[in-house]
Amino acid sequence: MSGFDELQVAVERGEREAVVSMVKDALDGGTDPADILNDGLIAAMQAVGEKMEEGDMFIPEVLRAAKTMQAGLEILEPHLVEGTVESAGKVVVGTVKGDLHDIGKNLVGMMLTSAGFDVVDLGTDVAPEDFVEAVDSNEADILGMSALLTTTMPMMIETLAALESNSRRDKVKVMIGGAPVSRGYAEEIGADAYASDAGAAIKTAEGFKS
Repeated sequence: MSGFDELQVAVERGEREAVVSMVKDALDGGTDPADILNDGLIAAMQAVGEKMEEGDMFIPEVLRAAKTMQAGLEILEPHLVEGTVESAGKVVVGTVKGDLHDIGKNLVGMMLTSAGFDVVDLGTDVAPEDFVEAVDSNEADILGMSALLTTTMPMMIETLAALESNSRRDKVKVMIGGAPVSRGYAEEIGADAYASDAGAAIKTAEGFKS
């Protein structure tokens, strides 16, 4: 049993005040801030991601949990010494050019942040060259692209081509998702992975490290 079981349960249930109180109490008791982050907050969001993937939690609950985790993180951040918490990796996310949908992309970004990744969110309607520039300037490990319209899916192909022509394709793992997107489409266009939801996106991103 983890010493952070109650904290993890409170995060999963979206109990913001309880999480803030528990984080403060743990800090006051001399608990290492990195342990609170990794074994409490991040571990909770990993469990949330698994439950979402299994269909045991749904988007409103996951969003509430992610916002609750962020509230705990805000208390922790001043106590985390730079360099003591290793980043899980840098991820650039965005919705492709011509597409203004962002709920799924936002949730993926929040979940990846909660799992310890540094996330650069480019927003919606992102052109291929802007994805490439962000991958380059941020030295990203992973690029996550979302499309919610079948008409904008070809922009994923154009972005992959832009990465290739700018000699960046072999330097970044590309993960795609969105309602009309499928695993078959990811394989067809040469993406590295397909994520059906935010829970799967976390598992996929973590799998890239192994």
